[in-house]
Amino acid sequence: MNGTIQISEAALASLIGLTAHEIPGVVGMAPANLKEGLQRVLGRAQARDGVVIVKEGAQTSADLYVVMAYGVNIPAVAQNIAERVEHTVKTQAGFELSATRVHAVGVRRV
Repeated sequence: MNGTIQISEAALASLIGLTAHEIPGVVGMAPANLKEGLQRVLGRAQARDGVVIVKEGAQTSADLYVVMAYGVNIPAVAQNIAERVEHTVKTQAGFELSATRVHAVGVRRV
């Protein structure tokens, strides 16, 4: 069979958001539209709302807006998120992200 498979941005954002939720130290995603601020921490069902997919030509990158648990090593958790997201996208979606940017937009006690 010769054909192509296309993955929608919404599906990719959901995959990325759910992957980020699996990382210890992540409380949830924050709305990418920061006008809502930290008033809402998004649960698993809304995980894709905390992810922005950017396509530039043949390259695709992702911005994740994350709320982390109080007391965690934020740079280490952000690195874990980026590595896990890049691995998941490569193995489950079949391509590599050109960049994965993790934005720690808040900290919450859990």
